[in-house]
Amino acid sequence: MINLLDMTCEEVTSYIISQNEPKFRGKQIYSWLYKGISSFEDMLNIPKSLREKLTENCTLGQLEIAEKFVSDIDETRKYLLQLNDGNYIETVLMKYHHGYTICVSSQVGCRMGCKFCASTLNGKVRDLTAGEIIGQILAVQNDLGERISNIVMMGIGEPLDNFDNVMKFLKIVSSPDGLNIGMRHISLSTCGLVPKIYELADEKLQITLSISLHATDDKMRSSIMPVNNKYNIEKLIEACRYYIEKTNRRISFEYTLIAGVNDNRETADALTSLLTGMLCHVNLIPVNAVSETGFKKSDRKKVEAFQAQLEKNGISATIRREMGSDISAACGQLRNKKLNQKGWT
Repeated sequence: MINLLDMTCEEVTSYIISQNEPKFRGKQIYSWLYKGISSFEDMLNIPKSLREKLTENCTLGQLEIAEKFVSDIDETRKYLLQLNDGNYIETVLMKYHHGYTICVSSQVGCRMGCKFCASTLNGKVRDLTAGEIIGQILAVQNDLGERISNIVMMGIGEPLDNFDNVMKFLKIVSSPDGLNIGMRHISLSTCGLVPKIYELADEKLQITLSISLHATDDKMRSSIMPVNNKYNIEKLIEACRYYIEKTNRRISFEYTLIAGVNDNRETADALTSLLTGMLCHVNLIPVNAVSETGFKKSDRKKVEAFQAQLEKNGISATIRREMGSDISAACGQLRNKKLNQKGWT
């Protein structure tokens, strides 16, 4: 079955023409994909014969909501979504004063092995297609009943490890014919796949690139992020400078603070030395408490002191607002619980 969400408007049109249908039907069908319909029968301006043909050969790419949790604290919603092959991914919806932001997954599982992340505990199963990433937005938007205006690619998986599908997703999701979410409203996070950062830079997209840094020296970073053994900090920062030069876009450096590991003043000064002169911002993240990792969250005073030291040194820094803490909104935890219930490995 062909998942129409995997296609651009041009590709849907080409497919419709190949079925000996008029060209204009392609754009009509494409627009229906993003209106929350549940079946091809809901495409009211499409002839019955074509609807039947689509039903026989195509799918709308709908994802099933297996579980949903809503925070009593801040209305954050966490979804466990089931794919057509039975695999599970997670998606989180966050409410801000400027609208709704969705955090989407890009893979089933992850192979990067970052020690502080629950998403990688069971390894990578497979990449998501562009349509499966889009499907997360549609499933949540349909459940919410309101438009989602911002996207962060910080869910399960490493987006740049699924480069081609993610690039196609970005093209589809920003299309005026579909969801029409502009590139400046999209953030993509990577653990530091250096060659792909160069490729992304050459695309000259207007997205926000977030780099998961989390340490200031190779020994520390390699101990918590195996990717650093292949692409060390020097290579990563060099790639980031290239990205800024090519796109003129500010990079956000994600820095997870782990109690007793990387949350002291000396580390803040070392981070300053690393980033001085770059068009960048530091986003400080108290580590999520995941039983399997053994890492503990830095206390609030330490986090604030770390931020203050960076600001004193001339580095822009904010502390990420913790959301959905009562529903374990950190990606990976809900999927792992489901896998354990099923006895999967």
